[in-house]
Amino acid sequence: MKVLLINGSPRGEGNTHLALSEVARTLENCGVDTQIIGIGTKAVQGCIACGRCAGQGRCAFKDRLYEEVREALKGSDGLVIGSPVYYAGPNGSLCALLDRLFLSCKELLGYKPGAAVAVCRRGGASAALDRLNKYFTISNMPVVPSQYWNMVYGMQKGEALQDAEGLQTMRTLGRNMAWMLQNLKSGGQEVPEPEERVFTHFIR
Repeated sequence: MKVLLINGSPRGEGNTHLALSEVARTLENCGVDTQIIGIGTKAVQGCIACGRCAGQGRCAFKDRLYEEVREALKGSDGLVIGSPVYYAGPNGSLCALLDRLFLSCKELLGYKPGAAVAVCRRGGASAALDRLNKYFTISNMPVVPSQYWNMVYGMQKGEALQDAEGLQTMRTLGRNMAWMLQNLKSGGQEVPEPEERVFTHFIR
């Protein structure tokens, strides 16, 4: 089994990467392979509603990022999308990619568990998560839960590591993703053993 994680931050090694890495490590510990793809800093083409993907099964634009993610989806059993919060929403470049991806690759997405992760300085994460979760719920994808909303706090690079509750939420998400994948594959798996709960306010 394998899970694809998309880092929607232009800062490839920033707080969003740290949050997704916590999910990925937990998945790996549960026997699930992972791959993280970052969107990078280059401009991302948005959907122009040309409709050509309906007949081709792929977007008419053949940029490297789209092709890389599409190819990775073929061998993935689950998907995690992470984004920094911009004005209470996900990164616009990420949404440009996702609009094209979810419109043109439905056959590669349906019935694969999905989860969204938002990283913010202080607020707006719930709205960003709502936006991202809509991609899953319109694509026949089970949404993986956690012990709290999938958000991590941190502004400067590395600050996410101070958010003990946020990181625990990421680990719980990883275990729940693995549990769901295992049940979808074989059924009858036990509920994951929870960690002792951590409660923090923002990063402390």
